[in-house]
Amino acid sequence: MIIQRAQHLGMCFGVRDAIALAQSEASKGPLTVLGDLVHNETVLEDLRRRGVRIERQLESVKTDRVMITAHGASETRLREVHHQGHHVLEATCPLVRFAHDRVAALVRAGFHPVIIGQRDHVEVLGLTEDLEDFDVVLSEDEIRRLAPRARFGVAAQTTQPLARVQSLVTALRRQFPQAEVRFVDTVCLPTKQRQKAAEEIAQQSDIVIVVGGPRSNNTRELVTTSSRFCARVHHIQSAADLSAAWFQPTDRVGITAGTSTPDSIIDGIEAWLRRLDAAWSWSPSEELSTRTAPSEAALAPMR
Repeated sequence: MIIQRAQHLGMCFGVRDAIALAQSEASKGPLTVLGDLVHNETVLEDLRRRGVRIERQLESVKTDRVMITAHGASETRLREVHHQGHHVLEATCPLVRFAHDRVAALVRAGFHPVIIGQRDHVEVLGLTEDLEDFDVVLSEDEIRRLAPRARFGVAAQTTQPLARVQSLVTALRRQFPQAEVRFVDTVCLPTKQRQKAAEEIAQQSDIVIVVGGPRSNNTRELVTTSSRFCARVHHIQSAADLSAAWFQPTDRVGITAGTSTPDSIIDGIEAWLRRLDAAWSWSPSEELSTRTAPSEAALAPMR
C-alpha cells in the first residue's frame, strides 16, 4: 500500500488552545465545561480523567468555575452563566469570535442576518441567540422559503465548506434580485485548508480514511468532500474502528482528519495501516492481485 496524509489535517489552533486552557484550569480546582469543549470523545474522556465535569444544562453545573466551549456562546448565554453566580472562562476560538463580530456588524448596518449553517449546532446557536430576527439556511429550498427583504447580510458557520456557502449566496441573490446582499466570509482558514487538502488527497487515493468524532460538523464535511472524488471513504474515530477487509495490497490510502482530532490518533491510524501493509504475505512469484489477507494472529497486535 501507499499511505499518504492530507497536506492539512487534524487539530486547528483554536482547538489546541481550548484543550490547553481546560487542562491548565483543571489543575487549579473544580471545573465544568458547559457542553462539549470539542466534538471528540477521546479529548473529552481525557478531560474527565483530569477531573473536568462536562454538563450540557446550566442547571446541572455544581462548580464555581464554568468554561465556554471552543464553539462560543451568545452574550445572552454568558449573562445567564454570570447570573447563576459562576466565574466564566472562555475557550471560544478567535475565529468564532470574529464571526460573532461580523454578524453584529451586519445587524448594526441594517441588514437582515442570514446564517448558512446547521440550525441546531452549538456554534450557530451562539451566533443567533442575541438576534431578534434572523434566518438559518443550509439549502436552496430553505432560501426559496425566505421572506423578501430589502437587505440581506450573510455569514456562515465557520466549519461550512466555502464552495457551499458561495453557492447559497449566489442562490440568495438569484432568488431576490432586487435586494442588496452583503456576504462576509466567516468560514475559518483551517476549514478551508482541510477541505482543499481533502479534495486533493481523495483524487489521489483508492480509499480515504476520515478521522474525527461523529458529531463533528467539519469532519462530516470532509467525508462529503472526499466522497465526491473517491468511491471508498470511511469515517472513523480511532484505529479500533479500522477493518483489514476494507483494504487491498495495491491501494493508495489517503488520511484526513477533522479539526478536533488529536495527533496521537492520526499517528495510531497510520501505524495500524503500516502494520497491515507489512502483514500482507505472498510468494515472490505471486501477482499483487492474489496476495492473501493477513491472518487473525497477524492482525491481533493492531486491535
